Amino acid sequence: MLLISCPNCGSRDETEFHYGGQAHVAYPENPNDLTDREWAEYLFYRDNTKGTFAERWLHSTGCRQWFNMLRDTVTYDIQAVYPMGTPRPAAAGAAAVAAPDAGTASTAPDSTTTGTAAPSTTATSISPTSTASSTTAPEGATK
Repeated sequence: MLLISCPNCGSRDETEFHYGGQAHVAYPENPNDLTDREWAEYLFYRDNTKGTFAERWLHSTGCRQWFNMLRDTVTYDIQAVYPMGTPRPAAAGAAAVAAPDAGTASTAPDSTTTGTAAPSTTATSISPTSTASSTTAPEGATK
């Protein structure tokens, strides 16, 4: 799970955000002058870069504001978060712009994104040797 640093609200879980596609796509100056092919390219054709990529994101369950993010599409490393209308930062110097906790995934041993260990089942209340309790309903239960 990504931890995204909203420029307005601070660091939040990625489930609070919606991806908005490629950033810095300029609207045509005269859209009526475009051919069908040029209009289709503007609407539907986007870069599919492997590596550093500028994206638009919406903090949909928070401040509901759009912002841009510079993210590595291979490692999911967030290199910079910057407001809309701001030029794209350089990829090499972008690490200084990013929030310190942006783009970090959980490194806990039981993490579903990075770890390999399963959750602990030692604290469960189910006892495999107890058969008497499995055939009767708990007190107060209805049929």
